[in-house]
Amino acid sequence: MTTITTTAELTAFCERIQGSPFVAVDTEFMRETTYWPKLCLIQAATPEAEAVIDPLSPDIDLSPFLAVMADERIEKVFHAARQDVEIFSNLGAIPRPLFDTQIAGMAAGFGEQIAYDALVRQMLKIDLDKSSRFTDWARRPLSEAQLTYALADVTHLARLFPMLRGRLEESGRLAWVTEEMRAMTDPALYDMDPEIAWKRLRPRKHTAKYLAVFRGVAAWRERTAQTRDQPRGRILKDEAIDELATQVPLDADGFNRLRSVPKGFSGSKFGPELLEAIKDAVNNADTYAPVLHRTGPPPSPAAGAVVELLKVLLKARAEDADVASKLIATVADLEKIANDDNADSPVLQGWRREAFGEDALRLKRGELALVLDGTRVRVVEVRRAPKAT
Repeated sequence: MTTITTTAELTAFCERIQGSPFVAVDTEFMRETTYWPKLCLIQAATPEAEAVIDPLSPDIDLSPFLAVMADERIEKVFHAARQDVEIFSNLGAIPRPLFDTQIAGMAAGFGEQIAYDALVRQMLKIDLDKSSRFTDWARRPLSEAQLTYALADVTHLARLFPMLRGRLEESGRLAWVTEEMRAMTDPALYDMDPEIAWKRLRPRKHTAKYLAVFRGVAAWRERTAQTRDQPRGRILKDEAIDELATQVPLDADGFNRLRSVPKGFSGSKFGPELLEAIKDAVNNADTYAPVLHRTGPPPSPAAGAVVELLKVLLKARAEDADVASKLIATVADLEKIANDDNADSPVLQGWRREAFGEDALRLKRGELALVLDGTRVRVVEVRRAPKAT
């Protein structure tokens, strides 16, 4: 096994894999007690070469490998890539082009969010050794068994990737995965600007004062978490942001009356900082409050029942296509299109519209019906009687 601990070794490895059409990649990281993920290990494999890279080594510069990640001639293969891509984005190199075998597995009929070991078992008939699963990857030295366990995450990935890609090509679904990968490599997805932190939450009101405080508190929490390198939830819980925006405390006693704010918060070093952020937001509410665009018709009284029908249709269509239903639509997507035929939803765009969205609209119009055939739901055309003349 090759363990890379110096820049010279990493450069030689990257030169060796430069001509490969793809590289399978995985990372081991720690972030339970930090805001920023601490990268502890990188595993990489092509059909010709494989290595474990130690980013914690004092003698290594990751620039050669980051260049590989940014090289669009080499496809980067991950499993459940979201957090891995975030790590490389923080390092300045979003992996493109990207292929996520978990998403590909969902499109290929392997079930909802299939785990790596399950995919290896089903495709390669190999049971992975999980004995080193709970390793503290930040500790050094790592044992040979731990390094072997880590490397297995990419050696098998490099084997199953061509098989999985071929399966998608044969079924005409490779374009589905390609579309998903474009969304996953969008830099906006990994933008940690504190001023847009509120977008990851759900404001409950639309008044300027509420939204301004909501944005200001979310920005303060994000900035504080980044500066102190602590998880957001250790600074302030999500529910506290909504309560602060609703109640708008302007003094220490106001903090003490809130249920979601920890006791003694007003007297901590955080109290005065957050109080100042709230006051600034209130004083500039008209210009600082984000604008939420309300689109579509008002909620329909029948929307709840329509959502339930759409859930059954989604399950039926997913089973017919042998694809994971979560890849097609979420409950939030169904709620949107239940209320609005022109909703801004991925379900009404691209391959999802073809696989499900168009049928969802037809069901709403009464052109399709759901029929129980034994234990299976079938989707049937509704034959309308001709109009009397």
